[in-house]
Amino acid sequence: MIKQSGRSPARVTLTVIGLVLLTLLGLLLLYETRRVLAWIVIAAFFATALNPAVSWAERRVRCKRWLATLIVFLLVFVALAGVTVLFVVPLVKEAVQFVDELPALIRDTRAGRGPLGGLADRFRLRQYAERHSDQIDAYLRGLGAPALAFVRSAATAVVGIVTIFVLAYLMVLRGPRLADGVLRLFEPRRAERIRRVGSDCARTITGYISGNLLISVICGVLTYVVLLVLHLPFAALIALFVAIADLIPLVGATLGAAVAAAAGFFHSLTAGIVVVVFFVIYQQVENHLLQPVIMSRTVQLDPLTVLVSILVATELGGIVGALLAIPLAAMLQIIVREVWAARRARPAEPVAAEDQRAKPADDRDQR
Repeated sequence: MIKQSGRSPARVTLTVIGLVLLTLLGLLLLYETRRVLAWIVIAAFFATALNPAVSWAERRVRCKRWLATLIVFLLVFVALAGVTVLFVVPLVKEAVQFVDELPALIRDTRAGRGPLGGLADRFRLRQYAERHSDQIDAYLRGLGAPALAFVRSAATAVVGIVTIFVLAYLMVLRGPRLADGVLRLFEPRRAERIRRVGSDCARTITGYISGNLLISVICGVLTYVVLLVLHLPFAALIALFVAIADLIPLVGATLGAAVAAAAGFFHSLTAGIVVVVFFVIYQQVENHLLQPVIMSRTVQLDPLTVLVSILVATELGGIVGALLAIPLAAMLQIIVREVWAARRARPAEPVAAEDQRAKPADDRDQR
């Protein structure tokens, strides 16, 4: 006879409804906290990348972990501050010079003199500005709201960077102790497997960052050579900006190319066209040759897998997805390989033995 379950249909229905509501509530919570979750993921990403440097300093300097973590993060902060100063100081000088020369530039443009005056006459921009002066004034008066939104976005970005920096610091500082505490919950053999897989995943993230840095260095060097041949001013500064922007997935290369092309067009029309052609060719080479080949060496992924993972993750997750595409694909490969190896190493139980154990039980049921 089949025993009937003690659960009533109403209780089962309420349980299903409760699970659905909890799932929806969890998804809503994830959506509302998506910005904070993105910060946590990025902080964990960089904490994993900086952890080997902290461990190395802890062993070589023979200091406590908090001191090694502080030293590594201070060096990273100094490096970032140095790069920021390299950009900010020339930009401030150029901005002050531009403000001083702006009245003369406007007079020359209105009189048809200078490079902007020649462009205004060629494309009849002065006549257009005179005919649509009211619309231009209204547009300029309406720039207050976008400017406020930009300031708000910039403030949020600064808060995000500081939060990511602090989270990464705490993760590196407390990470080993937390990992040991979690691994104590498992039996020694399984804990060792988890530790080995985690180490492989951490090396994958480190390899991804080193490969990405190598690609950015190549981009910056080639950009510097092209700008130097074209005799553009601030070639080294623009090339450094392009290299740093190239670290940003999805939009970084385009942003760097736009700045370099704008500098080229301000210098001359020929220089602008050459810079645009260079970046169009280089981005195709980087996306379809450099990135798959270098990432396949540093992350141990097939070039086709690298390219497919970038395309799919970019479509699903945007910038964050593009940032995490390659390491996530590599970590998934490591986990699948470990699970497959464990299943192959596990001896299969003979069917005959199962049948022999099942027969006495059947005999007892018949009696």
